[in-house]
Amino acid sequence: MTPAARMRARVCAVAAALAVAGCAAGSGPRPAPIADRAIDLTGRCAQTEEDGFREEARLVVRASRVDELSWRLWVGRRGTCGFELADFTQVRSRPSIELAARDGSACKLMVWQEPRRVTLAHAGCEARCTPGIYEEAWPVMFEPRDGGCATR
Repeated sequence: MTPAARMRARVCAVAAALAVAGCAAGSGPRPAPIADRAIDLTGRCAQTEEDGFREEARLVVRASRVDELSWRLWVGRRGTCGFELADFTQVRSRPSIELAARDGSACKLMVWQEPRRVTLAHAGCEARCTPGIYEEAWPVMFEPRDGGCATR
């Protein structure tokens, strides 16, 4: 996948994350509703993009319950963000999964499945990233069939 295509896919995932989080603004077409079905995934995505963006993510979900989650991403050499399951509690499982930070902050993680990918996204998690990079900390996407990194 080219960097431009990856960027388009990530922008769409961010827009969907905002809609899931109830933060979508005003005009434009709304994304289709998320199908209300159980999510099952054993996912591992480790990749480095041409622009230096890198991610390592492990996500295990059984019947929409998150059993494992470890996610670290690098925005070039400028900084990192990190998320571990022990720091979150699951507060919702359908139609999408939502995990809230145990520290009482506004940070939450969201997992949802579309036909071609399972997306793990974050919202309100600036404190878990190096200052100045949060706007570039994109979601990670998994192939639902094999759990690898989504290619589209």
